[in-house]
Amino acid sequence: MTHVAAIVQARLGSSRLPGKVLMDLAGDTMLARVVERLRAARLVGEVVIATTEDAKDDFVVAEAERLGARWYRGPEHDVLARYLGATRECGADVVVRITADCPLIDPEVVDRVIGALTRSRDYASNTHVRTYPRGLDVEALHASTLERIARLATSQAAHEHVTSFVMEQPSLFSIRHVVATTDDSDLRWTVDTPEDLALVRALYEQLDLAHGHVPYRAIVAAVRANSDLQGINAHVVQKSWNRVA
Repeated sequence: MTHVAAIVQARLGSSRLPGKVLMDLAGDTMLARVVERLRAARLVGEVVIATTEDAKDDFVVAEAERLGARWYRGPEHDVLARYLGATRECGADVVVRITADCPLIDPEVVDRVIGALTRSRDYASNTHVRTYPRGLDVEALHASTLERIARLATSQAAHEHVTSFVMEQPSLFSIRHVVATTDDSDLRWTVDTPEDLALVRALYEQLDLAHGHVPYRAIVAAVRANSDLQGINAHVVQKSWNRVA
C-alpha cells in the first residue's frame, strides 16, 4: 500500500509575522487547524511536522507531540533537506507539501492534487497554474522525485523552497497542473501578515470553521459577498518563490 505523508513545514521564525504557526485561531493553534484539516483528507495516511533545529522551535515540536503528529527537525533554511529527512524517516512513498500558514487548506483539494499524481507523473500541484485562492496550495510528488530534486538542485532558492527546482527546470519533470472550474486566484487566504491573520480569524468566526468542514467554494462565496472581508488583506503583496531569506 502506498504511504502518503503530508509534510507540513513549520517554524516560529517567520520574517513578517513571527510565531504565527502557534497563534490562536478559534481556540486552537494555527498549526493544529492545518493538521486537523489534513487528517480529514481521504488520501493522506500521515501528517508529519517538519521544523528546524533552532531552539525556539522546541515549541513547535511540543505542539506536534500534543497533536499526536510525527515530527522531524532539520536545517532552518535548507527546507529541501528537511523534507528529504522527514520523508526518509516516515517511509513515505508520496510526499504532499503543505505550509503551516494555510489554515483554510481544503481536504477535498488536497485529495484532488494527490489523485492527479499518477505513476507516469513526477509532480502534481495547483500552484504553477493558479486558479485556487492562495492558501489552498498543495503539491504532491513521489519520494523518488524528491530524491532526484535533492541530487540535482544547487540554487539557494531550490533548497529554501523545496520544489522550486521543478519551476527552474520543468523539462526534467512530468508535471500535472490541477486547476479549478473558476479562477479565484485573486483571493489570499495564506497567513503571512497581521492582516492575513485578521481575515482568517474573521472567516473562522463567521462560518464556524472550527466545528465543521465548509467547502472552499462556500468560503469563496462568503468572501465575494462581503467587500469588508475582501478588503482586509487585499493590499498584501506575496513574496516571490525565488526570493531567499
